[in-house]
Amino acid sequence: MSSAPSETITEIFPAELQHVVRENQPLRETLWLGIGGPARFLAEPVEIEQIEKLYAVAREKGLALRVLGQGSNVLVREAGFDGLVITLASPATSNLEIQGQKLVAGAGAKLTHAVIKTVGEGLGGLEHLIGIPGSIGAAVVGNVSAEGRDIGSVVESIEIIDEEGKRKTISGEEAGFAHRQSTLMGTVVLSVTFSLEPKEVSALTKRMQKLWIHRGQRRPSESNRIAMPFIDPDTTSVSELINSTGLAGVREGDVSLDSNAPHYLIAHENATSEQCVKLIGRVREQVLMQTGIDLQLNLQIW
Repeated sequence: MSSAPSETITEIFPAELQHVVRENQPLRETLWLGIGGPARFLAEPVEIEQIEKLYAVAREKGLALRVLGQGSNVLVREAGFDGLVITLASPATSNLEIQGQKLVAGAGAKLTHAVIKTVGEGLGGLEHLIGIPGSIGAAVVGNVSAEGRDIGSVVESIEIIDEEGKRKTISGEEAGFAHRQSTLMGTVVLSVTFSLEPKEVSALTKRMQKLWIHRGQRRPSESNRIAMPFIDPDTTSVSELINSTGLAGVREGDVSLDSNAPHYLIAHENATSEQCVKLIGRVREQVLMQTGIDLQLNLQIW
């Protein structure tokens, strides 16, 4: 339950946090789909300790809490989000640091930036993930995968704020990585340490560039307002399923699936969150009826 709507920043947040919190802030500009209303409270902490305190306030006041990375897999309804959104864009939570054969990455760092940095340092293990949108934190929570290998396979440890509000470090094994999932949902990921392998820079670069070009060619060119709403099942790809069921290019109002790359949802001008949800529901229903596969959501709906 959220605290009473009449309560303001000064009534909810202690004085030492009020300068990092804003009220009634639009979110759509930060989201790939460009849809949605405002966050009741938006916090942009610049220190890890501030995140801990914000988490504690949210628990104490009964505020719903969400963490916003790069906004590539988030759909916000037009009514907005009645709670606290914490962004991880500051240097404190988006730094990338090489330590020997390890990469320590802030949860807010872009996954693609992490790939580029490690490839340039001659460290292999992340290069196959180039071009996958989103932040390190979201990638690890969702255990993103490509080319038959998931990100969890190179995760050594993760610094989190757990559901009890405690800051701690857990091992990759404790994160419970499985196909496109982990047990990290409900926690706040602060940073991730990856254990990587020394490789030839030239070989890593060639592989990275080849995959980058390939993924860029598959991305819809007509719009920047896109998202990938579904998770690939472990037996096939979303694109193959949607093509096999004749749903490529299907449209709901001003929202459609791309005709050539139907794993992408496109928000055209005047698109709404309701249209997105309806289209996603139609596709899930038809795929389940025709193939028996229940598509799981990659898109977070706030």
